[in-house]
Amino acid sequence: MKNSFISRLYMQRMSSEFVERFDFQQGVEDIGRIRELVLKGRSLIFFPEGTFSRKPGLMPFKMGAFLVGAQTSTAVVPVSIRGTRSILHPDHWFPYRGAVHITVGPRLYDNDKDWEAAIRLKDAARAEILRHSGEPDLSG
Repeated sequence: MKNSFISRLYMQRMSSEFVERFDFQQGVEDIGRIRELVLKGRSLIFFPEGTFSRKPGLMPFKMGAFLVGAQTSTAVVPVSIRGTRSILHPDHWFPYRGAVHITVGPRLYDNDKDWEAAIRLKDAARAEILRHSGEPDLSG
């Protein structure tokens, strides 16, 4: 989204933070920057799949949000969005009319700050989102 003028402009006006998905070293640096923002009190929304696909199903989650949650002892709140696939058609700029259901799950915490804690947070968030999203599990 950062490379598209229109989406970048829109996202920047919302104070979005961009994270590199393909360059590992840059991604690590971005997660460090995000961690500092959270420690300063900033609330963030992550899209843990890291991309948008027209193919039905919940793709594997990236670890960034969960690492930040574990390392900063910050709650992760899973949010499921159901119904957007029927209103956002491929190759169309405007959504169709339809119902969208949003389910806010319980706050998830882990007492540890390590990689295993981040994995537990990811797995718990994924299970909650799968339960309410109506999408098949594509994690493999």
